[in-house]
Amino acid sequence: MKSGKASLGYKATLKNLRSNKAKLILISSNCPPLRKSSLEYYAMLAKCNVNHYSGSNVELGTACGKFFNVSTLCILDQGDSDILTAKAD
Repeated sequence: MKSGKASLGYKATLKNLRSNKAKLILISSNCPPLRKSSLEYYAMLAKCNVNHYSGSNVELGTACGKFFNVSTLCILDQGDSDILTAKAD
C-alpha cells in the first residue's frame, strides 16, 4: 500500500461500491457470510472484480501494514501496482 488509494473496512467498501469508485474488492477468508454476499452483490451491480483473500482478516491487516484486523479492502486507484491485472490465487 505504498502507492495508489485504498479504503479499509466494510462500510467504506460499500460506500465506494455504491458510488462506483471501487476497482477491486478483497475479502478475507473469515469475513461473515452475510457481509460477503452483500459485498459480492453490490460488486456485481457495480461491475467490480472481487478477489477472495486466502488468509484471515488478521493476515490481511498485516499485509496492508496495519496493526488491526481488515476483513475487506477496496482498491480505488492502483498506483504503480499491477494488482488489477494480477491473477487471483
